[in-house]
Amino acid sequence: MMDLHPADIAEAMDDLTVEEAKFIYLLLDGEKASDVLMEIPDNDRKRFLRVLPSEFIASKFIEHMDSDDAADVVAELDEDVKKEVLNEIEDVEHSGDIVDLLEYDEDSAGGIMAKELVLVNENWTVATCLKEISIQAEEVDEIYYIYVVDDSEKLKGVLSLKDLILTPTSTKISNIYDSDITKVNTNARQEEVAELMDKYDLVAIPVVDDIGRLKGRITFDDVIDIVREEAEKDYQMVSGITGDVEPGDKVWEVMRARLPWLMIGLLG
Repeated sequence: MMDLHPADIAEAMDDLTVEEAKFIYLLLDGEKASDVLMEIPDNDRKRFLRVLPSEFIASKFIEHMDSDDAADVVAELDEDVKKEVLNEIEDVEHSGDIVDLLEYDEDSAGGIMAKELVLVNENWTVATCLKEISIQAEEVDEIYYIYVVDDSEKLKGVLSLKDLILTPTSTKISNIYDSDITKVNTNARQEEVAELMDKYDLVAIPVVDDIGRLKGRITFDDVIDIVREEAEKDYQMVSGITGDVEPGDKVWEVMRARLPWLMIGLLG
């Protein structure tokens, strides 16, 4: 099982008891365990997290997640447990990033962005930039773009790896970055983000605050989740379902959600 894809492991764990599922998680390394947790349907994940101690949630899951996924999981916890989990996280910077993300509306760009990215200062040379990238890359799973900022952390543009490699090491970044960049504000609706990324075929898009400071990035996998959620909402409306219903919900829960429309149809 340990060599399986996280989605396959999550599917195999579907019929396990809480204790059995916890035992499986103990056998997985932290990164694999956190990936499996994110593959579980939202309702099942919430029920599972309710019976786990805060220390286990922090050390086994949250510490190994990107900030956006970690914030999503922490947001599902009760307020008292949420505080305990945040205090159990050893990496204070990671914990701070999660707290920052929790401040944004969950349906906004700020609410779905991740803080992990690679950025360089426009005044650095290529040599300094290469050195810094090697350090920052340890915290980023995939490097799609290198973002260029000024001394105030305002986003100036993007830098391609190709230009970085082919340019003499003494060249300043301000002379080679591309200032033509598509970005979104932290308050932008997630549907707007999805539309922009689809329109311009972007694999990632930077997120800035009201004065243009770089705050995070949204990647295409986050947009896929948004599209899937919108498709599920459309399906529920067509099916006459009211309220939030997950694909794994029991028959009675789905019937209860459809009951208002069924009653209207019966009276008609």
